[in-house]
Amino acid sequence: MLNEDVEKVLITEAEIRYKVTEIGQALSADYADKDPVLVSVLRGGVIFLADLIRTMSIQVTIDFMAISSYGPATESSGVVKVLKDLEEDIIGRHVIVVEDIIDTGLTLGYLLRNLGSRNPASLNVCVLLDKSARRILDNLPIKYKGFDVPDAFVVGYGLDYRQKYRNLPYVGILKKSIYEEAEKSSGGID
Repeated sequence: MLNEDVEKVLITEAEIRYKVTEIGQALSADYADKDPVLVSVLRGGVIFLADLIRTMSIQVTIDFMAISSYGPATESSGVVKVLKDLEEDIIGRHVIVVEDIIDTGLTLGYLLRNLGSRNPASLNVCVLLDKSARRILDNLPIKYKGFDVPDAFVVGYGLDYRQKYRNLPYVGILKKSIYEEAEKSSGGID
């Protein structure tokens, strides 16, 4: 059922399920003998990670980082802050960063430099949504990708606006009136 704040559904629940299974099978084949660490960026990536690991046929370790680059705004500030670091040691491990969405690439670029400095055996990226129209930082090692999305404010399947809409089983475009109204009433997006 379509949420009233969503303009239109971009990617259905069935399409997501199919693509997540496809990516999980590819990861299982590529990392069959490598004991990988999947690093999810909180909070948006958790739903993708949970569904992804259930499709994998190999043993994996998971860990989490919390990084802020948006603050409360709808556009990235370009300033990155680590709010929660890894608990696992990744020296000599095969690390796969699992992201819900990549747009400018600035946050992911920072994260890859940070993790790369810890001497993993390999470091790759698995992303559900790629908003390449907003890309500032190119040459990101995106080895596993679900869907390309347009330059629109997308919510659902872990993606949020003001901590809402994460539980939608699909990815949809949020109506502009929802965030424009909030911007007007608060003097800016908060």
